[in-house]
Amino acid sequence: MMNILVVNDDGWGTAGIRLLAREMTKLGKVTVVAPDGPRSGFGACLTTGKGLFLRRIDERDLNGAEVYITNGTPADCVKLARDVLFKDEPIDLVASGINHGTNVGINTIYSGTMGACFCAAEHDIPAIGWSINSHAMDVDLHWLQPLLAEVTQHLLDEGFAPRMCYNINAPVGEIEGTRWTRQGRCHWEQEMEPVEPSPNDPSPLYQLAGVFVNDEPQAEDTDLWAIDHQQLSVTPCSIDFTCYEAL
Repeated sequence: MMNILVVNDDGWGTAGIRLLAREMTKLGKVTVVAPDGPRSGFGACLTTGKGLFLRRIDERDLNGAEVYITNGTPADCVKLARDVLFKDEPIDLVASGINHGTNVGINTIYSGTMGACFCAAEHDIPAIGWSINSHAMDVDLHWLQPLLAEVTQHLLDEGFAPRMCYNINAPVGEIEGTRWTRQGRCHWEQEMEPVEPSPNDPSPLYQLAGVFVNDEPQAEDTDLWAIDHQQLSVTPCSIDFTCYEAL
């Protein structure tokens, strides 16, 4: 039976990770290691300079999955699982998500969901990141539910190249098909907006906001196009960042 590690960056208890954990029990023995709170935007960040706890909690509605929480990042979750929980046996799959909010285009590099997958790919552990095009915590996931185990099994059967992982993004509502895609070219503008300074400190304060810009809206082979057209986007990713065109 496969050992499946489920992680996320929204923190334990969200609808996305609970559904993913339950669906992955159809494919193997599931262990969840999740942050104890939101860690969105942490990328593949690792915690240094402080101790990390790994605490098992009692969850009874996950088809037998074991659940642990930690004060670390999503990437920390993978390393803790590998070096502590699975030090004497392999992790056969990392399933990350379901993230509330897409990780298309440039967002892939900022994503804690995908950061966990990149950490798994470092050790040649097959990894799949799942995201949906809504930040709502109560988003309707029932259209995506039947695809989670099916698509995962298909990708496992296809096999993973060394040091690669998959980034899967889903639209909200009925999913009309599945599409292999590339990462779309896009960027953020007006990212920092001022906020009211603290009464005790007049220094200017800013918070992350921004406007998302698709730099190639007519391209039909991107992850952005796919989710805008009710398609499930499947993008193979590599942790090799070399720009071979420049060599």
